Amino acid sequence: MTHVPHLSADPADVIASYAQCNLLGGTRIPTAAGMEVLNPATGKGIGMAAASSADETAAAVAAAKAAGAGWAALPARERGKRIAAAGRALAAEAETVARVLCLETGKALRTECRGELSVAADLLEFYGGLASELKGETVPFHPRSLTVTTREPLGVVAAILPWNVPLVLMMLKIAPALVAGNTVVVKAAEEAPFATYAAADILMRHLPAGVLNVINGDGPTCGAALTAHEDVAKITFTGSEEVGETVYKAGAERIIPVSLELGGKSPMIICADADLDKTVTGAIAGMRFTRQGQSCTAASRIYVHESLFDAFLARLTAQLDALTIGDPMDEGTDVGTIISARQAEVISAYVEKAEATEGARVIRCARLPDSPDLSPDLFLQPTLLLDLPEDHPCVQEEIFGPVAVIQKWSDYDAVIACANATRYGLAATVWTGALSTALDATARLNAGYVQVNQNLTIQPNVSYGGFGRSGLGKEASLEAMLEHFTRKKTIVLNFD
Repeated sequence: MTHVPHLSADPADVIASYAQCNLLGGTRIPTAAGMEVLNPATGKGIGMAAASSADETAAAVAAAKAAGAGWAALPARERGKRIAAAGRALAAEAETVARVLCLETGKALRTECRGELSVAADLLEFYGGLASELKGETVPFHPRSLTVTTREPLGVVAAILPWNVPLVLMMLKIAPALVAGNTVVVKAAEEAPFATYAAADILMRHLPAGVLNVINGDGPTCGAALTAHEDVAKITFTGSEEVGETVYKAGAERIIPVSLELGGKSPMIICADADLDKTVTGAIAGMRFTRQGQSCTAASRIYVHESLFDAFLARLTAQLDALTIGDPMDEGTDVGTIISARQAEVISAYVEKAEATEGARVIRCARLPDSPDLSPDLFLQPTLLLDLPEDHPCVQEEIFGPVAVIQKWSDYDAVIACANATRYGLAATVWTGALSTALDATARLNAGYVQVNQNLTIQPNVSYGGFGRSGLGKEASLEAMLEHFTRKKTIVLNFD
């Protein structure tokens, strides 16, 4: 195993320790080129990350391949113990990693970053405990032969991360892959790579050299080289539809398995008998407003029964107005910043389309910060869009910002149809006091993750994944480990 020193308590020192390097075989390997990473809250640079070339990417794959046989040969329970121990180690240093995550993503430390570290550590312990479930079956093929199936690792897994919740999504990919006996090359999100490096460093204390490797770079160079590499046996990707298509094609060209978690435009249906207080709390949590709406599962289409509409809107705006937007590192901040100027421009363009729509209403909530130390362009208010037609871009397309469409409904069948009228199918929620309504709606909604009277994020041991353009495959469950990170072999023994 590698022996990596504990992280510095100063997030700036942690970031500096990963300046323009990759983590290969448990060692920091300098790269020829770098890319600057900005703090979205201030617009100032916080460090230089690696900008990996195709050759540097190939070196990471080679390190993973070289470690593969030894790691796969370890008993599954031993692999599980090491991953679980890594989870406990990550929890012990979570505050430092959370502060690094805060600096590079602009997410509020108190409401978002600490919670993300808690879930990330929990996922490692969860999957570590599932190692004993890597078992096959006996098959009643013939009474005089023994027919069994076994589970084998795939080989080198390429795990490509997004910037919105990089550590949770990292663990959803690497924990089941590693426990199943694969080795992994993680491509960090270029906008926010340093917390990924820090978390990986902690894991590497518990792993043989080369089992886990982390690289950084842009998609066209680093990402493309990784997905096209002949020694990569599996790709797991979370990100945009556009890039997901490219990744899927790369896998198809070599006929290797690909898991995709892409976009969403998740509906939240509030029925006439719903608990009003719970729905408002659920809407704020479900829209991930404290994450600036930067979530694939954000409840960005909220359908409210006409009998509750006015009261719901009044309470929702009041509670959103009470949120504090400001410095993400401040303990009093509820909402931080958008990840980048480019993303802020995309979000603002959608809101402008709504404002230009005849009859539409736009409600902006909460106050923007006025500190001279903060970058004003990347702080956006929670925004509600009302009275838009169902075919409007703001209703149909993923905005990936703190913008929710609020629609009034009166006909139950019609609102179910509206909820399903999307190319996505990631998540949905229903709010009702009637079991019959809950059972009917959950059966009819076209989404892979449907909840009633709650709007939780990804949870360990709850299978998560979408339909349609939202992607392929499941995460966060035993199913994910068995179906997406192992291959099944059938063996027939006959000594007649």
